[in-house]
Amino acid sequence: MATSVRLGTAAKVPLLGLGTWKSPPGKVEAAVMAAIDTGYRHFDCAYVYQNEEEIGEGIQKKIKEGVVKRDDLFIVSKLWCTFHDKPLVKGACQKTLTDLKLDYLDLYLIHWPLGLKAGEELLPTDDKGMSISSNTDILQTWEAMEDLVDAGLVKAIGISNFNREQIERILNKPGLKYKPANNQIESHPYLSQEKLINYCQSKGITVTAYCPLGRPDRDKPENRSLLDDPKIKEIAAKHNKTPAQVLLRFQIQRNVIVIPKSVTPQRIVENFKVFDFELTKEEMATLLSLNRNWRICEMNMCKNHKEYPFNAEY
Repeated sequence: MATSVRLGTAAKVPLLGLGTWKSPPGKVEAAVMAAIDTGYRHFDCAYVYQNEEEIGEGIQKKIKEGVVKRDDLFIVSKLWCTFHDKPLVKGACQKTLTDLKLDYLDLYLIHWPLGLKAGEELLPTDDKGMSISSNTDILQTWEAMEDLVDAGLVKAIGISNFNREQIERILNKPGLKYKPANNQIESHPYLSQEKLINYCQSKGITVTAYCPLGRPDRDKPENRSLLDDPKIKEIAAKHNKTPAQVLLRFQIQRNVIVIPKSVTPQRIVENFKVFDFELTKEEMATLLSLNRNWRICEMNMCKNHKEYPFNAEY
């Protein structure tokens, strides 16, 4: 059973990684160490999560213990929106490398297609609470990303939260040096993303699903948890698995990389046990039929931005 997917021509990405969004600094180092002990080799990070230093500590401890070598690991991070200006890209990447205590990243993504005003604030907003654009051009930012590959700071580059039209703009860019290796998007049975995933895979772009379990930490009662969906629970019971394991397996069988987030050692282990069962065609169809285009990560304050990605069909 495949446990990895090819990234372009060279590297292989483990199909399962540990997500670190909303993982508090006090807990994420231990989570990373527990994950490495469990067998995780893929870690998904980002500057904006503000916990890369602790993640780096956890990785270094495991390397020093001799549990893993740097080459065994696949480490991803992301360029935040306030660093889209071409001259800022390299410094942002170097800051992430310093925090993670690494010489290179396996994959570096443009976190959102939205350039925001450079400065200290991560989400610069006007007096109406709407985002302030940097008026940068995705294609210029992409050139700076390509330079990182040539400088040896990153092995591969990609994108996140880009729609089809935005991806096409990069693919059709005159003088394109490296095409995006990966598009990381929100996906789960309530937001199945079939069209976007098919499009990316048809272009040789791998896809990573974030929020694959929905958001178990959502506090609003009207946001029904995927983990409580009767159809998902029924499939889980059939396989003697948990709903979370079914949701992860769903993506893996679509050849979609998946990055569940947890800081709980027991769940970190549970989420890893998804390579010893297979969903039937009918079960996959049932899960796909739950789609309702329900998006958790809407980035509402950027709805005014000319590059806001979610107005398009896909």
